[in-house]
Amino acid sequence: MAPTRDHLLARGPLATRANAFLGKAWQRGWLPPPALDPDALWALAAKPYGTRAEAVEHGGRSDEDVADFRERLTRLIAAAAQEADLNALGRAMAWGQLSRVVKNRLAFGAFWLERPELLETPLAPPMIVIGHMRSGTTRIHTLLAADPAFSHTRYCDAYHPVPARLGMNRVKAALELAMLGALNPWMQSIHPMAASGVEEELAWLSAALHHSIYESQWHIPAYSAWSEARDPAPIYREFARILRTDAAIRSVADKPRVLKVPAFAEDLTTLLSLFPDARLVIAHRAHDAVLRSAISLAANQMAIQSDSCDLAKIEARWRHKIALREARMAEALADWQGPVARLTFEDLNADWEGAIARCYADLGITLSGPALLGMHNVMAASESGHHHAHAAQLARFAEAG
Repeated sequence: MAPTRDHLLARGPLATRANAFLGKAWQRGWLPPPALDPDALWALAAKPYGTRAEAVEHGGRSDEDVADFRERLTRLIAAAAQEADLNALGRAMAWGQLSRVVKNRLAFGAFWLERPELLETPLAPPMIVIGHMRSGTTRIHTLLAADPAFSHTRYCDAYHPVPARLGMNRVKAALELAMLGALNPWMQSIHPMAASGVEEELAWLSAALHHSIYESQWHIPAYSAWSEARDPAPIYREFARILRTDAAIRSVADKPRVLKVPAFAEDLTTLLSLFPDARLVIAHRAHDAVLRSAISLAANQMAIQSDSCDLAKIEARWRHKIALREARMAEALADWQGPVARLTFEDLNADWEGAIARCYADLGITLSGPALLGMHNVMAASESGHHHAHAAQLARFAEAG
């Protein structure tokens, strides 16, 4: 049972103890502090490849994509050092995330050098859920993923995307979620996750150092502004490579993939240039409700990793994100001629089955009996899900405010 989250910047007891221990261990020389440095991360990740490291880094990628990642890594680490004011636990978590990103980058390059045909895997036209974070996109995504005619990404393959034998990705994911749950006892109420469960592809964007996952954990306005203004094409080319690889390895390339990441909204023009045959499902929710929930999620993650979180800055960041994504989504959709369905948060709450039926009709797809049965099972399971606790948290914070 999670403790009561009594304010937006609450921190779990284990995170508090871990932060204090790491700070003391580094200060007294019991443990070396992690080297949050681009060269050190590359050296560690490249060691298993020896003289092949440079070739592996370029595996399946253009010079432009390699250079983009290198610059992003340098700038992101600089922003984390100069702006995020990470505490000891935050520094350790940042090192853990970024070292894994670089290791996976090289592991994928090695894999694609051996199996370049994976990058040519033909994909069925995807179903892409578009909308602001906390606007109902997760519910839409999960419902569509229950249709056996479609495929979806699993948590274990999102966060451990390099193919592994004997189901080790699922084992790693389960251990990771257990650790995360211990450090952050409210995370499952904000965004429920399971090792083999339906998951968005945010981690695949973060694998190419898109700003979205990092700005929700760290105060890095310089990196966010630079990245928002930069052409995201190299990120989405890496995303497409991972998607094709996952589809081929799991033998689901012939099924439309249900894709969902809130950051798609700000990069929709680029995304649709890669998937011009996509079907779009657009989620709508009042911006004030989206803002409250987004602030709660970001504050929850930031409070663990920094002792100087500022709610006013968090709110300003997410007001900016909502406005930016709204403008870019409208621009991308202005000339879009493909199939589009629109679902509101209120309609899903009032009559999810009717809303989904209209969605399928708008997209020109048959809603089958097995699909509807799967969706009913998903909704029945969600009645006892963790997410209801987050609604209660937001209501309590609103009353206190």
